[in-house]
Amino acid sequence: MKNIYLICLLLLIACLTPTSVFAQCEDVTVASLTNPGPYEVATLTEADGIRNGPDYLDATIYYPTNAIPPFASIAIVPGFTALPASVEEWGPFYASHGIVTIIIGTNSIFDFPEPRALALLDALETLRQENIRALSPLEGDLDTDKFAVSGWSMGGGGAQRAAVLDNTIKGVVALCPYLNNPLLNHQSPVLIFSGEDDTVAPPTQHATNHYNVTPNTTEKLLFEIENGDHSVANTPNGGDGAVGRIALSWLKLYVEENDCYCPLLTNSLLNNPPSASYVETNIECVVLDIAENTQDIRVFPNPTKDIINLNIEGEIYFKLYNSIGQKVLENQLIGNNKQIDLSNFSEGVYFVRVDDVTIKILKN
Repeated sequence: MKNIYLICLLLLIACLTPTSVFAQCEDVTVASLTNPGPYEVATLTEADGIRNGPDYLDATIYYPTNAIPPFASIAIVPGFTALPASVEEWGPFYASHGIVTIIIGTNSIFDFPEPRALALLDALETLRQENIRALSPLEGDLDTDKFAVSGWSMGGGGAQRAAVLDNTIKGVVALCPYLNNPLLNHQSPVLIFSGEDDTVAPPTQHATNHYNVTPNTTEKLLFEIENGDHSVANTPNGGDGAVGRIALSWLKLYVEENDCYCPLLTNSLLNNPPSASYVETNIECVVLDIAENTQDIRVFPNPTKDIINLNIEGEIYFKLYNSIGQKVLENQLIGNNKQIDLSNFSEGVYFVRVDDVTIKILKN
């Protein structure tokens, strides 16, 4: 009986999906990506009892004091010979938008990217410990499944490498990254900023190369800032504020998993941005028109718990989108037994598109 009630509820949600999605996304606009954001910010240091990580030197945690938990988090490390102050403006910016931020130093200012990757992973462990530390203002307030990493220069290269070392990382923001001979086979959605006039880490040798060697199956975005130098992305104000707006949207989309930010990115922030000299991405958000006549394609069962079958002849290529129009899967199906496995996706409304036909699917 409970299953019947659940199916009825999900069907009702499906009927209301367009209205509810648009309603929940009304407040997600370019104007909402302010600096600072809507929340008050406080800080924690080792003097306040946070963990002293062995793989980094000193840390400051920035957190919102009047936002509703649980919070996503990001760890940030500076570049070669640089101190945390070089990237500290990211702390209050992210925290004022509800993202807890830990900014760390390195045991040696001369550390190369790999030790910086280990430092970032150690900083994430500090956040895990803070989530269970008695008397911490963040006790029980962190979603430890929603961690991201970031860094500048060699720290940006370290952030990419951290995602390779830890496949649970939900997002990467690389700020003019420096990393020679990059090995970046990971699936963490990665945003790469570069400066058109960067002479320390020239884009063609570093940022653009990093984008190209990151697997095409990984959501990725390369944003080169016009006339930007090596430090153009050190603050959210870089590129006339475009750096902060895009980075925040990236974390909201992929780490907080708020799909409203996908069309905001693709339709607004990345649509002929005046601050960019070059943009490349493989992310895709589309507005889907649901077909009224699908007599040539039958999908069953619908609703489904995991597998859907497509009754259609010949080889087909399908794309699967979530409720906001973000592509989450695509593949080719051949043979007589054409199936799509939804078992790894959360409950909700999805859309299967084959050729010019789009069919709504309900997963329960």
